[in-house]
Amino acid sequence: MTNLAIPSANNFSAAAATTGTNGTNQSSSNGSGSAANLTQSDFLQLLTAQLKFQTPTSPADPTQLAGEFAEISTVNGIDSLNTKVAALGAATTTSQIGLASSLVGKQVAVSGDNLITNGNGSAEGAFDLAGAANNVTITVSNAAGTQVGTVKLGPLSAGQQTFNFTGGSANQQLTYSISATNGSGNAVNSIPFSVFTVEGVNVSGSAPSLNVQGFEQPLPMSDVQTVLGGTSS
Repeated sequence: MTNLAIPSANNFSAAAATTGTNGTNQSSSNGSGSAANLTQSDFLQLLTAQLKFQTPTSPADPTQLAGEFAEISTVNGIDSLNTKVAALGAATTTSQIGLASSLVGKQVAVSGDNLITNGNGSAEGAFDLAGAANNVTITVSNAAGTQVGTVKLGPLSAGQQTFNFTGGSANQQLTYSISATNGSGNAVNSIPFSVFTVEGVNVSGSAPSLNVQGFEQPLPMSDVQTVLGGTSS
């Protein structure tokens, strides 16, 4: 016997029966189990049996044997790595669910210009100012684009800011725009955020997401820009 190409699943199956000194086939001590279930220990048992019954005038190639040992070690290492990666993925998902659960009852801000009023007709909004502004005004419009109110915030420093709009109807979906100018009358850039109240956690997808008030679709955790705190009355 000069060819010992055993590491693949098909060759393991072929080697499950070894040739004895009387020329008859001898069954492997492991029975007729699937080759996919063979372990590194099974490989060594089969290799030992083949070395025992190899032809003395045509022994196995040592270089080929070394290669086969390297291949079976690689396969075993990959299996171990896959197991560890799966365990890491499960731990990460559990951590994400815990983080999402901690947001229930709080307000989160995502990119957008929506305002969702509560039962009292008020809504929280947030935005980010690129620089200090001497005069900031929020203009609120309904779904038809008609202006329904304004919020004058006056001078504000650079960074994240919040506001409260109280002129809407209960559970109304509105939009808003920001007008901000500095002491020279020049416009100050701003980034609007939509603020949602987290009501629950959705775990039906590949990653947990947030069920938020006034929005039918779950909100991906990756969309959250900042957490504002508890809900307002």
